[in-house]
Amino acid sequence: MVFGKLSGRAWRVTIVAAIALLVVGGAVLSNSHEPNAPANTAILSSNETLAIKALGKLAVKSTASHAGYARRKFADGWTTVGNCDMREQVLNRDLANVKDQSASDCTVLSGTLHDPYSGKTIAFKRGAGTSSLVQIDHVVAISDAWATGAQNLSATQREKLYNDPLELLAVDGQANDAKSDADAAAWLPPNKPYDCRYVARQIAVKLKYHLWVTNPEHAAMQHVLQTCPSQILPLTSSQK
Repeated sequence: MVFGKLSGRAWRVTIVAAIALLVVGGAVLSNSHEPNAPANTAILSSNETLAIKALGKLAVKSTASHAGYARRKFADGWTTVGNCDMREQVLNRDLANVKDQSASDCTVLSGTLHDPYSGKTIAFKRGAGTSSLVQIDHVVAISDAWATGAQNLSATQREKLYNDPLELLAVDGQANDAKSDADAAAWLPPNKPYDCRYVARQIAVKLKYHLWVTNPEHAAMQHVLQTCPSQILPLTSSQK
């Protein structure tokens, strides 16, 4: 995809299209601009999957060894489309009131994050002392992914996982630091209304990349989803 000189609005339209193209198998994000939206209770269409049923499709195993784990086994950095790397794409997707650097550059200078993890509203401003207030989280922690099947993936598949928009969320930096490498058994968002969507997103990622869950992780996910049995996976196409 080639990016020319576009307005800020056109950049964001183009970025949404680019994100859709990067998702393997045609899967796209659902309600990505409303991270705090309540669980979906609408009648399911033929291409929507209940998260609690999808959980039953995941293998349940013990954690594999972390031996050999290194972040570079997934990627050396963000995938770039044109002049726009994945971090900037996610910021453009998840922040409101975005101000881009220029008409030909998608670098986000400022914006507002309605953080799904903490529930806080964060004013983002690019700078040495402020950029870290908003971080890009891998919803399934990369270390956890490695120990639940990603070490068996090819290098190409791991790079796709690392840069998959389904796996990425712009979130409060402190909440992301607190989560660290934890799975759902060890950490859930402090913003409890988001727990159902968070767990559903993790399940979608694990299904997509053929990862498994541990017994405690499965139990924690099931406990959350029992409070929202109509929660669907954040996908609009069938998993392949």
